[in-house]
Amino acid sequence: MTGHASIVGAGLRPAPTSTDGLTLATCQADNTVPISRALAGYLSARLGQPVRFLDGYDWRVAYADIAAGRIDVGWICGRPYVDLLAAGAPIALLAAPVMAGARYGGRPIYFSDVVVRRDSPFQSFADLRGASWAYNEPGSQSGYHVTRAHLARLGETGRYFGRIIGSGGHLRSLSMVLAGEIDASAIDSTVLEWTLANDPALAQRIRVIETLGPSPIPPLVVAGERGLALHAPLREALMALPATAEGQAILAVGGLERFVTVEDSDYEAIRLMAAASEQARDFV
Repeated sequence: MTGHASIVGAGLRPAPTSTDGLTLATCQADNTVPISRALAGYLSARLGQPVRFLDGYDWRVAYADIAAGRIDVGWICGRPYVDLLAAGAPIALLAAPVMAGARYGGRPIYFSDVVVRRDSPFQSFADLRGASWAYNEPGSQSGYHVTRAHLARLGETGRYFGRIIGSGGHLRSLSMVLAGEIDASAIDSTVLEWTLANDPALAQRIRVIETLGPSPIPPLVVAGERGLALHAPLREALMALPATAEGQAILAVGGLERFVTVEDSDYEAIRLMAAASEQARDFV
């Protein structure tokens, strides 16, 4: 997973219409696409009406359409969630995933793993002063804001990295590390784990030298009149996933243990990080 928050780019793809049934879009990384597609089919059967996954939908358009209530269910980053809510967008929390794996402790959280090349001299975040750094994009909690908050906690309010590049995505940041184009980057732990699962040899080419977070995990939200009207049955369906073999198989596609209910207060940590990160003004 990874978030994108610049709500721009409307017009890159036509907005869905009411005749399409309910729509579901992910604004996260590619690791959320297979399970989002499976969830759309599952929810269609549970609700007795079509739920269409907007496969290949540009994330910038998706954010704009979620903010306008034109997409009914969206999987969005935690930072855009709090920003959209503050801006008055017609959204409400639906549920949040709990990732499988001991490090998540059965909680709806995730981490940002600071990655360097295996042969890199860097051993900790403290070694990265003056190094080159890539962030995925400036709306991302896991790739951008958590780093700023970490620097602020360290008392680093001036320039820390020598060269900073916006890569456009976590996988691109990882590729830049591997190619030696930059020294380090904070990679969404769910994205990194998914990538390692699909390419086990990658583990011999990188090292994680620090883990930032945890942060509240990107939630699913409902948006607009149709999404908000179906909040209860959609949530009930997601909560029921672990109860059947079909549901367990869907969860396994995304490396999830289950979905849980979350409240706005569960994302207060992101607001606190946002306030702290304002001190790291010279991050970019």
